[in-house]
Amino acid sequence: MSLDVRRTVMPTILQILGWRLFFYANEGNEPPHVHVRKAEKECKYWLDREGYDLEEAFSYQMTARDTREVRKIVFEHFDYILQQWDEFERRKKNG
Repeated sequence: MSLDVRRTVMPTILQILGWRLFFYANEGNEPPHVHVRKAEKECKYWLDREGYDLEEAFSYQMTARDTREVRKIVFEHFDYILQQWDEFERRKKNG
């Protein structure tokens, strides 16, 4: 897979403390969420725009410390992530 195709399918929106925050383009019509990965660790959080909250969808090989760190990052950049989500969804619909 070429780098350009990968950016379209899994665009990185932030990289902080080794954590990569990104979206997948092929997840259908799911509500706003963000994937977070660092080495073999990965998680996904649903974003509640109205309640300014998040809910863990899944986590893989995450310690309690990792979870706290990721939640803090997501909350600190909550509005930016949602802005990027909206733009990403707009680009997907418009081709």
